[in-house]
Amino acid sequence: MTASKKPVASTDGAGSVLSTMAGPSDPTPPTSLGTSNPVGDRLLEKAGGEKQLAADMPFNPNKPAEYGDASATPLEGDHHQPPSHAVTGSTSTEIASSDKVGSGNPPQGENPTVDPLDRVRVDPADRHLTTNQGIPVSDNQHSLKIGLRGPTALEDFILREKISHFDHERIPERVVHARGSAAHGFFEAYDDFSSLTRAAPFAAKGKRTPVFVRFSTVAGERGSTDTARDVRGFAVKFYTDEGNWDLVGNNIPVFFIQDAMKFPDLVHAAKPEPHHQMPQAATAHDTFWDFAGLSPEIAHMLMWVMSDRAIPRSYRTMQGFGVHTFRLINAQGESRFVKFHWTPLQGTHSLVWDEAVKISGADSDFHRRDLWEAIESGNFPEWELGLQIFTEEQAASFPFDILDATKIVPEELVPLTPVGRLVLNRNPDNFFAETEQVAFCTSHVVPGIDFSNDPLLQGRNFSYQDTQLTRLGGPNFHEIPINAPVVQIQNNQRDGFHRQAINRGRVNYEPNSLGGGVPYQAGPRGFTSYPEPVAADKVRGNPELFAEHYGQARLFYQSQTPVEQAHIAGAFRFELTRVQTPMVRARILALLANVDDALAAKVAEGLGMEVPAPLPRASDKPVPEYSPSPSLSLLTRPGQTGIRTRRVAILVAPGVDGDAVRAIYDELLADGAVPRLVGSMLGKVKTTAGEPLGVEVSLEAGPSVLYDAMIVPDGAQAAAALARNAHTIDFVREQYRHCKPILVLGAGATLLAKAMIPTTLPDGSADPGLLVDAPLAAFIEALAGHRAYVRETDPPMV
Repeated sequence: MTASKKPVASTDGAGSVLSTMAGPSDPTPPTSLGTSNPVGDRLLEKAGGEKQLAADMPFNPNKPAEYGDASATPLEGDHHQPPSHAVTGSTSTEIASSDKVGSGNPPQGENPTVDPLDRVRVDPADRHLTTNQGIPVSDNQHSLKIGLRGPTALEDFILREKISHFDHERIPERVVHARGSAAHGFFEAYDDFSSLTRAAPFAAKGKRTPVFVRFSTVAGERGSTDTARDVRGFAVKFYTDEGNWDLVGNNIPVFFIQDAMKFPDLVHAAKPEPHHQMPQAATAHDTFWDFAGLSPEIAHMLMWVMSDRAIPRSYRTMQGFGVHTFRLINAQGESRFVKFHWTPLQGTHSLVWDEAVKISGADSDFHRRDLWEAIESGNFPEWELGLQIFTEEQAASFPFDILDATKIVPEELVPLTPVGRLVLNRNPDNFFAETEQVAFCTSHVVPGIDFSNDPLLQGRNFSYQDTQLTRLGGPNFHEIPINAPVVQIQNNQRDGFHRQAINRGRVNYEPNSLGGGVPYQAGPRGFTSYPEPVAADKVRGNPELFAEHYGQARLFYQSQTPVEQAHIAGAFRFELTRVQTPMVRARILALLANVDDALAAKVAEGLGMEVPAPLPRASDKPVPEYSPSPSLSLLTRPGQTGIRTRRVAILVAPGVDGDAVRAIYDELLADGAVPRLVGSMLGKVKTTAGEPLGVEVSLEAGPSVLYDAMIVPDGAQAAAALARNAHTIDFVREQYRHCKPILVLGAGATLLAKAMIPTTLPDGSADPGLLVDAPLAAFIEALAGHRAYVRETDPPMV
């Protein structure tokens, strides 16, 4: 019996495998490099596998499908499985392991930069101080000097690193939306809405999608106050299982302008005036109102910005809107238009202007603090997402153009369809790493969501992406952990500033054969744009319906309650009073004359002016008539969460009824409120029973405007002491002036008299927010609703 011969190892072409240039024409790879070692064996395996992958793709079979009718149906890219993991690697030495490069077994088909954020969280527990290069630091308090009184040594690399890093800790702030706060949470779908859209968050009942939500003011700089009169950003980043979707909206559903071409002019006009950089975070100056009076399409937005919508009580109590019209696309390719609405379960609540101004001085972080504290305490804010869904045919029947961002779709025309809830349940670990570095772009959409031809949206799609390139240092901002999706990133993009991913292999192009054709096109699974037919000339201009500027401004104003209408008139009066140029004021009054005669007259009276003739309209067509829409009033939504997170000041002084204070305090806590014992100064006060009661915050540190309500407990001695303190009198008066619920018990009522607070309304009827010796339940009921605006007068009587 003849023994089988062992195959002879071929070294033909081995030198070319060991080289990185050229090679023989013979496609047969060598089977030996002459000697054997793990790295060499892997190199041989890699070279042979590359040749095999190239042979598997003699041509690009997808190419014919890129042209003509065939291109309407995307094909999955042609791809082949490499014969081994070594083939697609950059180097045969990747099997070498260390604590830095890893285990020597690199992941295949994986991108670990999108793993959960735990991979980048840092905790210093039981660790010594090091430099950024990991070198232990022996002394972090003193520079290296030549003698104790000598010069500092240039060689002190620890000092240089520390100071240099400090000098570069800031990145360019956002041009708009610079002042913001954010939190993590989730979106949960109420049902399977795949018949409407193939977008991942709506694919199944109960499906939860992680989110990161950032709230912001628009005009102010990063260090400006939270409570300025301004639009608020409401941006939601959905980390879906098909990539990131950014719904970048505001707390107002319309915008100032119709076309992105005017956006730089709008922002330049609203920002501080360039010659002296004033005022900060305010539109009450000439340049903004000059721009506004010459841009009548702004009329509708002015109604919203001069309303209480622009001074919300908290981020948690404001609505959010997608602003633009988008498209929903289902798996069958069917399209419907959609508007996105976020409605807070906490209700829609606002500040009053006098209060907002004083909060700026007392706590410029008022909204940031409120959001953080609510989440940190487990009182997670929650919103319901509602969709307005309508067809092309319905849109054509509306008296406005759905591509016009200065218009809403009234809920009476298209009711909201509730589709899910948003819950914010985790504060960020690091403000800079998360809140400051998060990058929202309107162009970030997932399959199932598409754009409309709204010209403002189209411009934002370019602008937001372009902004991040400068703000976050280059094209790799998607690799910053807070911006990374939770699904794989696989493409042929390489290099650039701050690149984190270390891509394996020699292939960074497509089509390719040397990498087996990967990463390959996803085909029908991928994002496809809605094939909207377009046949038109290139033009600069707007559709005819864009020329109507006043119908919806009138709708908004006439849908407000009388108190809200008074606040709008007061806001115009305040803003225009600060304008110095009479013609700029007159132009705005002429604009308001097209909106509502009574409003124009009220504002003119406050300015000591006559109402001029209305501004000429851009269209001769009749202004559409809309019936009032109750949903446009904040007062229609008191909320569903009762008094949770409401701040209640309980005024205390020596001689207060301690038992009553403790009982009230405990009951408010049980209902989720945040009671605080407020006194003249910190320390202990003795109750009527002689027991000590600890003051939590002083009148000085916690002034009236920081609370939603006030309680004055019983105790004659305490009431007398409080009445002798002018700060207390101011505290009580401001609670009353700002229409907040007040409960006074027993001798505490003497404080009302001292502060000259009337116990009834001017017409003699009861004040629903002023409760004297009433049960705590009545106070809680008043606190859970809106303010007692019935007591408000302009100017205030108290």
